[in-house]
Amino acid sequence: MGLNKAQKAAIMHFTGPCLVLAGPGSGKTLTIAKRIEYLIKVYKVRPEEILVITFTKYAAGEMKQRFCRIMGTEGIPVNFGTFHSVYYWILKWAYGFNQGNLLLEDEKSAILKEITERMDEESFPEGMDEDGLRELSEEIGNVKNNRKEIESYESRQFDREVFREIYLAYEAEKKKLRKIDFEAMLILCCRLFEERADILEKWRQRFRYILIDEFQDINRAQYDAIRMLAAPSDNIFAVGDDDQSVYGFRGASPGIMMRFKEDYPKADKILLDVNYRSGACIVKSALRVISHNRERFEKEIAAAAKDGKDVEVLEFDGPLEESLHIVGRIKELEKEGVRPEQTAVLFRTAADSGILTELLSRHQIPFCMREKIYNMYEHFAAQDMMSYLKLAQGDRERAHFLRIVNKPNRYISRESMREGPVTFESLRSFYCDKGWMMERIDELEQDVRTLCGKTPYAAMQYIRKCIGYDGFLKEYAKTKHLDYEKIKDMLDQVQESSKGCADTQEWLEGVERYGAALRQRAKEKRGGGGEGVALHTMHGAKGLEYDNVFIIGANEGNMPYKKAKLPKEIEEERRLFYVAVTRAKKRLAICHTRERNGKNISPSRFIFELKGSQNGKNDVK
Repeated sequence: MGLNKAQKAAIMHFTGPCLVLAGPGSGKTLTIAKRIEYLIKVYKVRPEEILVITFTKYAAGEMKQRFCRIMGTEGIPVNFGTFHSVYYWILKWAYGFNQGNLLLEDEKSAILKEITERMDEESFPEGMDEDGLRELSEEIGNVKNNRKEIESYESRQFDREVFREIYLAYEAEKKKLRKIDFEAMLILCCRLFEERADILEKWRQRFRYILIDEFQDINRAQYDAIRMLAAPSDNIFAVGDDDQSVYGFRGASPGIMMRFKEDYPKADKILLDVNYRSGACIVKSALRVISHNRERFEKEIAAAAKDGKDVEVLEFDGPLEESLHIVGRIKELEKEGVRPEQTAVLFRTAADSGILTELLSRHQIPFCMREKIYNMYEHFAAQDMMSYLKLAQGDRERAHFLRIVNKPNRYISRESMREGPVTFESLRSFYCDKGWMMERIDELEQDVRTLCGKTPYAAMQYIRKCIGYDGFLKEYAKTKHLDYEKIKDMLDQVQESSKGCADTQEWLEGVERYGAALRQRAKEKRGGGGEGVALHTMHGAKGLEYDNVFIIGANEGNMPYKKAKLPKEIEEERRLFYVAVTRAKKRLAICHTRERNGKNISPSRFIFELKGSQNGKNDVK
C-alpha cells in the first residue's frame, strides 16, 4: 500500500508536539512504524532516544514487529513498551523495585474480597460476587488514574463513607504487604518527577522522542507523567481516535485528547482521513452514528474501496431466533468457502453470548473468545433452575434439596436433610409435630409434581412466577449487593435457550454436553489452539478486523447499556457501537429483537442514527 498525503505528513513530522487523528483502518500502525524509520534514517535520531508507548504487550510486540520488517533487521534499540512497563522501569531504577513489589490482579481481588467480607453486616452481609469485586477494583483504580483525593471522591456504586472505608483498608493492606498496584506506579512516577528535578532530567535525556499509540485511551495520571517527561522540547507524537475512546471506567476520556491542542497550541494536527479496511457503505453508516456525539473532533473520512455491500439491519422475534439465524448464516458462508476465522459476532456484554455459544457448540461450529468464555449455566440462578427440574424428574439427591428448599424461604432447616437421599416423607417425618411446616412441605411437593408435565421453558416460568423464585432473587440481590437486573437478564437467557425443547432430560443432557465442550475449548486456548468464529464483547473487539461481522442484541437497554444515563455516558456507548461497526471489512449485519422473555423491547437508537432517518438510506437495508 502506498502512503497517502496525510500519512506522509505525519511520518515527516520532526520536532515539537503533533496530534494524529487516526480513524479505523487508517493505517496508523504503519504510519507510526514509518515515522520511527524516518526519525532514524533522515533526521539521524539515535534509536535508543525513541520511546514508543502502547497500552498492551500485544500491541507493543506488533508495533515492534512492523518496525523491524520495515527496517529489514532486528536489534535496533528503539524502546517499545506499555505505560506500566515504562513506569516500572523508572521506579525500578529510582527505588530498586522488583516484580515482587507488584500487586497482581488476583491478589488485589483477594484483598478486596477479604475486606468486604469482614465489614459490618449492613454493608456487606456475605461479601461480593466476582463482577462486583471487579467493578470495585476498577473504581479504586479510577481514583488514582484521575489523581483524585479520596476525601472528596463520590462513588458510583457505594455510599461515600463505605467506599472510603474500603479504599483506606485496601491501601493499608498494600502497605503492610509492601506492594504497589499498577495505578500506584503512575502516581509514584508523577510524584518522583515533581519532587526530583535531577531524576526527571535524566529520563528526559534518555527519551527525547515519545510516540504514543491509542492516545484516546490515556488517563489523567498517564498524561501528566508524559507531559513532564517530554518537556521542554515537547516531542510528543500522539496518535489516536477520540471516537474510539471507550475506557471511561479506567479513567480515559476523549476530553484529554481534545485538550491536547489547548496544552500545546503550536502542535500540528493531522487527520488520517482514508479508511482502508471497510467498504464505503460501512464507513458512511459508522460516520452517521458517531456524528451525533458532541465531544469529538469533526472529521471527514472516505473509504478507499468505493463499493461494498449494504449494511443489513435484521429484526427477530427473540434472542433464540436471532442466534439461529446467525448459525445459519455462518453455515452459508462456510459453503461459500469462507473460513470461520473470517467471521466475528460482537455483543455488549459476555452474558449476551450465552444462547449463541450453546447453539454453535450444538451445531459443531468452532468458535473462540479472547475473553473468558461465558457459561450461563454455571451461574447460581441457572443451577437453581436445574435442581428444581431434576427434583421434578425424581432425582432425590441431597444437594438439589439443599440448593432450592429455601428459594423462596420455607424455613426448612439443614438438620432435616442431614443424610441423603432426601424425600418429602423424610422431611415430613422430621417436622411431624409442626403442622405449619408440614403444609409448606406439602406445597413444595405439589409444586415439584406440577413441574413434571411441563416443558423446560414452561417449568422455569412456573418456578420463577408461581413458586416465587424471582421475588426471592430480587431480595437476595439486594442483601448481597448484586445487580438484580443483570442476574434476571441472564436467567431470561437460560429460559430462552430451552424454547422448542419438549423434553427436560434432553435439555439437561444438552447443557452438560455444552459445558464439556467449553472446558475442552478452554484447554485448546491454553494450548495455543482454539481457532474458529470469533466471539467478542465490543470492548474486546477493539483493534481487530474481520471480513464478516454480526452485532447481536442491538436493543435499547443493551445498546446503549441501561446503566448509561448521563449524556457523557450515552456518548461513550455510542463510541463503543462505532468501534463494533468499524470492525467489519466486507459484510456487516446488525441484529435486534422484538421481545425478550415475553416483553416488548425497542431497537437501539443507534440503529436509527445509522440509517440516517426512520426510513433509512440506500446503503442500509
